[in-house]
Amino acid sequence: MKQDAQEHAQLVCVIDDDEGVRVSLDSLLRSAGYETRTFASPKEFLASANKAACLLLDVRLQDADGLAFQAELLESEATLPVVVMTGHGDIPMSVRAMKAGAVNFLTKPFAEPDLIAAVEEAIERSRAARLQAGAEEQARIRFESLSGREREVLGLVTAGLMNKQIAARLGVSEVTVKIHRGNLMRKMAAQSLADLVRMAEDLGVRETGVSRYSRPG
Repeated sequence: MKQDAQEHAQLVCVIDDDEGVRVSLDSLLRSAGYETRTFASPKEFLASANKAACLLLDVRLQDADGLAFQAELLESEATLPVVVMTGHGDIPMSVRAMKAGAVNFLTKPFAEPDLIAAVEEAIERSRAARLQAGAEEQARIRFESLSGREREVLGLVTAGLMNKQIAARLGVSEVTVKIHRGNLMRKMAAQSLADLVRMAEDLGVRETGVSRYSRPG
């Protein structure tokens, strides 16, 4: 499984209806150490069920609009980084592509170093997205291990309330709050309060309706 994940981390897919371009890009990318798969259309790409780390997408395709397909990927909340390519680029087209989240916009013919640099940037974005997703999943699992009371304390601690204020709101002693706070810090593997606040924000469990300056209702 680990080997498979590493393979997908370096998989670059190409969608271009020009066979000569596909062969050329396939050769260039493989010489740079990437695994590649090429497709003549978005339909072929979607049917392949691959797990690419980067997509090189031509704008003008025989049976499809590359920018429209990029927009579809964005609407589907796909996190696949896209590098847009075209032989007929203009400023409005590049703006449209970048607004839709393209990592880069390359006009053919482009220099090989420019293409490799764009792919490397996209691969890095893909890697960062996977790491973030993994961290959020771990935080979710840890949050689910907390008791109901620990979750309440977490929400109030990350809202900025002091132990004394939390104790008053929950009707428990300050010592009890300290115990819960210590337990939840350990269970969440938080190294600091700032770390805990970030986790709470990512999970959407930070209390937003209270502050240390507000009085209990």
